[in-house]
Amino acid sequence: MFVLSMECGSCSSSLGAMPLLLSGKGMVSSHRMVVPFRLSFKLGLCPGLGFLNSLQHSNNKLTAQLKSSCKLPPSRALVIRSEHPQNTDLPRYYSRKEKKPFPIPIVELRRAARERVKRNKGRPRKPVPPPKNGLVVKSMIPLAYDVFNARITLINNLKKLLKVVPVHACRWCNEIHVGPTGHPFRSCRGQNASIRKGIHDWGTATVEDIFLPIEAYHLYDRLGKRIPHFQRFSIPRIPALVELCIQAGVDIPEFPTKRRRKPVIRVGKSEYIDADESELPDPDPNAPKRPVLTEIPDFEIVGPSNEEETTLLAEETLRAWEKMRKGTQRLMKLYLVRVCGYCPEVHVGPSGHKAQNCGAYKHQQRNGQHGWQSAVLDDLIPPRYVWHVPDVHGPPLRRELRNFYGQAPAVVEMCIQAGADVPDQYKGTMRIDVGIPEDLKEAEMVV
Repeated sequence: MFVLSMECGSCSSSLGAMPLLLSGKGMVSSHRMVVPFRLSFKLGLCPGLGFLNSLQHSNNKLTAQLKSSCKLPPSRALVIRSEHPQNTDLPRYYSRKEKKPFPIPIVELRRAARERVKRNKGRPRKPVPPPKNGLVVKSMIPLAYDVFNARITLINNLKKLLKVVPVHACRWCNEIHVGPTGHPFRSCRGQNASIRKGIHDWGTATVEDIFLPIEAYHLYDRLGKRIPHFQRFSIPRIPALVELCIQAGVDIPEFPTKRRRKPVIRVGKSEYIDADESELPDPDPNAPKRPVLTEIPDFEIVGPSNEEETTLLAEETLRAWEKMRKGTQRLMKLYLVRVCGYCPEVHVGPSGHKAQNCGAYKHQQRNGQHGWQSAVLDDLIPPRYVWHVPDVHGPPLRRELRNFYGQAPAVVEMCIQAGADVPDQYKGTMRIDVGIPEDLKEAEMVV
């Protein structure tokens, strides 16, 4: 039995002390109590002490009369909201024998298509907007340059941070760890892992281990025919994010692409002809161009000299990471990106290529063809989660306390260990608010 003493906020009357038996989700009866729980009441204009005796008869009457008679004005309501919860789980890990789920279920896509056909029935066809008509979305060109330069800045800064922040990579699997020493968890699945009982064999990591280089075919014509199987070696492959920026308007001399100034003329569903552009004036070759950054060679990399410079570099790297991801998310809403549902192959374009180079589970039944579907941001820029080290200068991670440690993307973990502040959107998976027990006996007492 709980005793609550409440006082109205708008009048001087006191609701007194009354017995109350709580039950339901998050609250249990008096003979069995689980903590912590939270009670929140909104009390406003109270009619006085006349009905206080009736509140003591039943819990249901208490709730009903508080809702009906004690109304809080909207201006006095106190609502605490948080977009980022305290503790969240990592994205689900899908086995290689399991197909990736569609970002939008097929049932929802079909329902939306039926509604779109029903809504446009009897109406004249609208002209196809860019980039589907072959033109470039001009408002997205500055964003494409920002994403491209943010990617270069991120790579250059990661090379510098590797001089001061130790990062370890397993020699037998693709797992990495950011910290003075590798983590002790037996999660290795590489060659001879059973002989080593799952213990990792740590070595020095590189930038490619932290920021995975996802490659895709470079298309000279984004609306051209699909790449056949016999041309899979003749077409160059470049980073998929660079290909997305090129199709969005970034001009790189090493990778030329076709730029149209008039919309294409559709002949059929998959056939089109280019419009006549002979009447248009030639583009000005002396027009100012946006600057494009380049990667710094490894032998020219110089790490930060002091702690303050390291912190500034970590903050700049974190800003470049967020800028790159947010900009890529906006570009992917207009420029389609495909990913194979069985393997990590990515293709930037309206439809995937026809190269039969998928070696995932049961690829023989598909004759090596990819199962293309819409890609999400993590397919193009994998976050590469690593274990979060609460205190770099403290004791190392312990195997028996694994459930209390959180994880974060490798880039974010490097920046945090270099002195940057923890972003709010990553605090949930990093479990910042979770207390870590000192030993196994204390961990067994945790509820």
